[in-house]
Amino acid sequence: MTASGIRVLLAALALGLAATPVAVAEGARVDYREWRSAQLLVGTHEGTAFASGGLVVRRPVGVLEHGGRAYEYARWTSPRRATGFDATQAVASWNAATPAGTWLQVEFGRVGPGDEGTSWYVMGRWALGDADVARTSVPDEGDEHGHVDVDTFVAERPLRAYRLRVTLYRAAGTTATPLLRMAGAMASAVPDRFEVPASAPGVARGIELPVPRYSQNVHEGHYPEYDGGGEAWCSPTSTTMVVEYHGRGPTEDELSWVDPGHADRVVDHAARHTYDHDYRGAGNWPFNTAYAASFGLRAHVTRLRSLSELESWIARGVPVITSQSFREDELDGAGYGTAGHIMVVVGFTEEGDVIANDPASPSNAAVRRVYDRRQFENIWLRTKRYRADGTVAGGSGGIAYLVTK
Repeated sequence: MTASGIRVLLAALALGLAATPVAVAEGARVDYREWRSAQLLVGTHEGTAFASGGLVVRRPVGVLEHGGRAYEYARWTSPRRATGFDATQAVASWNAATPAGTWLQVEFGRVGPGDEGTSWYVMGRWALGDADVARTSVPDEGDEHGHVDVDTFVAERPLRAYRLRVTLYRAAGTTATPLLRMAGAMASAVPDRFEVPASAPGVARGIELPVPRYSQNVHEGHYPEYDGGGEAWCSPTSTTMVVEYHGRGPTEDELSWVDPGHADRVVDHAARHTYDHDYRGAGNWPFNTAYAASFGLRAHVTRLRSLSELESWIARGVPVITSQSFREDELDGAGYGTAGHIMVVVGFTEEGDVIANDPASPSNAAVRRVYDRRQFENIWLRTKRYRADGTVAGGSGGIAYLVTK
């Protein structure tokens, strides 16, 4: 076992023996709930059945005309989930397989007070491939109760309970079927804040996970139909790094469509298969985790509440993909500012500073960065920030992709 591996083992043991929970930013509330494998047997089934570790179409209950083709469908609706607090946002996640001729639609259902009525909002139409459906978020999903901002349901009034609904589609007259392995959602209430409390270095000090390093910038100009590489591809580049860390990824046959002259063709592949045709970018959060899960991994979007909480994942050997925005002067060593950027936290120095694989780098060799702990924690966890012109913009509030075996 390597020295780094020994540190991970010792940290995991220490984490299991800890008498107190990791520190979290005061006031942040997060509830993540998923239904995976046999847990999908609960809820309401309309033509779905459990097989091969997930839900499939057993008996179609309707037909939809889409893109000039008829698709039969079946549907599953989750049990009611109470958030336990007045949530303000929610993000759905799913893990699924979509063979040729199949796709799925995921909806978030806000349950009314006293459990009466459900308002449904489409969170995404998705397939790993792009032959049957244009993978997309849906515009104008909203009413007086809430609306969808690309990948996030934003509540117009306190959200106290929800359901998820997943519709599985297959080409009419075929026996093909999607396989839904997991459906879940993260509901949260994070107070408006420009600053967050600092956390002390913890169980992951001195651990650096051997995550492959890929630069998004070496792809500048690649495939304009998928937003053209460069700074637009931070999310699929980060997702690729973590998928490969877990020993997974596309085969050479699956990469055959990519220009053989392109470096790191796996990144081009990820960008194509995470591209959101309405958003016109590859940064849709659950589309990225669904892509990671297509390789047999478990993946979802959530919020974490501090670097201490993130450290607990590093201590278990799990790199964490994070979303943040900042001015150039707010993160020493970055050399750029951004309205929204994805990178991978791969470890911590002995002093507790953040070791990140930052794809916004000129080359793969330059991807490894060390960022000041206090600066990084603040730009990642805050929900409000000042632009260079003094106006106020939003922050991610601790958004993270968690991808595990």
